[in-house]
Amino acid sequence: GRGVVPSTECSVGEVLDMGYVMARDTVTATVQIKNTSSLTLLFSVQLESLSPTRDTDRQKIPSFLTSSLQRTEIVGTQNYNGFSVFRVSPTEGKIEAGMSQDFVVTFSPDHESLYYSDRLKVLLFGKQTAHEIQLKGAARDHIMFVEGGVPLDVPVESLAVTSPVAPQEALVKGKVPPLFIMEQGGIRHGNSLLLLLEFVEGSAEPARAEITVGAIQSPQMAAKKAVEFRMDSGPELRRAGFELDGAKGALERGQLKRIGVSWVPPADLQTSDPPLVSALLTVKGDITESYRVLLMARVVSAA
Repeated sequence: GRGVVPSTECSVGEVLDMGYVMARDTVTATVQIKNTSSLTLLFSVQLESLSPTRDTDRQKIPSFLTSSLQRTEIVGTQNYNGFSVFRVSPTEGKIEAGMSQDFVVTFSPDHESLYYSDRLKVLLFGKQTAHEIQLKGAARDHIMFVEGGVPLDVPVESLAVTSPVAPQEALVKGKVPPLFIMEQGGIRHGNSLLLLLEFVEGSAEPARAEITVGAIQSPQMAAKKAVEFRMDSGPELRRAGFELDGAKGALERGQLKRIGVSWVPPADLQTSDPPLVSALLTVKGDITESYRVLLMARVVSAA
């Protein structure tokens, strides 16, 4: 006899990020696995969220409290409606030698959250793990999103379903939306963003960081609706050594634009008191949202 080792190649790496979508929209992506061995492979697909030990695993302390390396859980936010936010098809079958199999991954979030995640596992012959792929995605109730900087929020949302209520009533009942604090005068006030800039001592290059502003492509909204943004910089930023690049602009659906921040230590900088200043980022789409951007800088020694 002759022993043969099953081997496969996958079209994606360890992470499949579905990006930002509108809540209650559905998007798909294709993962292709090729059989590079000389025998027919029997496969099956599993999602971690459907594991029979899922309820037991949820009793553990969240990883963001116990590990500095892992911020989010393998299985993150799930749909309120009870259906899996990620689905994969087909779930089983066979791949002939030298042939490929396409797997369609569907992302269908039913509410706003930044932390949808799951793990897709491809098994051969029911026992050998061929590939593990982390599935990620985010959903918004509005067409624009902002990301970047050091995370300041908690990547776990309440198990309670919050019904649509007026902002004042939400504050009284403790039902604050997971992403935003309150809404007044047509402006939705978001969480703060922290940008940490580290200038290497003696370097000729300034320290740099950036914020990404995006517009989601969705059939729910009119295609002509554009997103405008502006990050206000006052004299306090310039005195502290900060400069902004691309601080205002507009983008069409499906586009991304970046706001660059650079920092050079001013001559009178006190190293024992690193600068911390704030700027207001306003993003206007189907609604207007405002973010408080905290800019923190420090000088570090060269390695």
